[in-house]
Amino acid sequence: MQYIDIQGREVGISHPEKVLWPQTGTTKGQMLDYYINISPLLLPCLQGRLVSLQRFPHGVEKKGFYQKNCPANAPDWIKTHRLPGKKGGETNFILVEDLPTLVWLVNSGVIEFHPWLSRIGNLDNPDYGVFDLDPMEKYGIDEVRLVAQFIGRLLDKLGLVGRVKTSGATGLQIFVPIKPIYPYPKVRDFIHACSVVVQRAFPQWTTLERSVDRREGKIYLDYLQNARGQTIVSAYSLRPQPVPSLSYPLEWDDLNRPLDPRSYTLSSLKNLGIFPDWVGKIPGQPLENAVASLKNMLY
Repeated sequence: MQYIDIQGREVGISHPEKVLWPQTGTTKGQMLDYYINISPLLLPCLQGRLVSLQRFPHGVEKKGFYQKNCPANAPDWIKTHRLPGKKGGETNFILVEDLPTLVWLVNSGVIEFHPWLSRIGNLDNPDYGVFDLDPMEKYGIDEVRLVAQFIGRLLDKLGLVGRVKTSGATGLQIFVPIKPIYPYPKVRDFIHACSVVVQRAFPQWTTLERSVDRREGKIYLDYLQNARGQTIVSAYSLRPQPVPSLSYPLEWDDLNRPLDPRSYTLSSLKNLGIFPDWVGKIPGQPLENAVASLKNMLY
């Protein structure tokens, strides 16, 4: 174990030569370098939020596991937040507030970061509404891309600004920054209403059917992701795919041409200067006018 000084904290680094992605030979050291370099963009996505972590200490071809609780061997400078459970007990979440914490987590084998949609201190009111679009058996990324374009146009008609990113796996995700004054059920109902408009526009490709057996291989419009405690992979987070892909922020114009979300990888994105900002420049938006406009569309 070697120790490096990061912003005044001594952080242990072990086995940087360990290969985590055998298909590309990508090592833990390369993953650490990526997360250190991308931290000015990643940390604002995680700060002030509860975060679920996915660890693959033996590489992506071995079984990984989710972690929420802070382990007993964590350094004493790691900040945490205790969240009582509905049925008793509590979860002691690690707060990813700074670079030393980020590096310590990555060294422990954390590849994925999944933050809540709401912030600590206001956990019942999300500051994002989310559309999560994944290819299914019958319809692939080309159909997902066209559905995402339609959602972008719909948001524009509703007077809202959204951002699209790759999931880092096979799909696309659209985030709509909103004022954190609406409870989760109201945000869920808004995304559901939008999804009804989408499903009516693409009845052959999309479905709102919750039962997997009844979806007929169509793209599921999963509005239920907008619920307290649900998480979506963070922008800039790596994914445990066969290659080291990441959740990459796109511009809407990027959807005008074919794309493969899995092509955004550490090896294809060596110049961090090209990484766009995620949602930092979009203020929280009110929903009242958008809800009224949606009612006119639906009824």
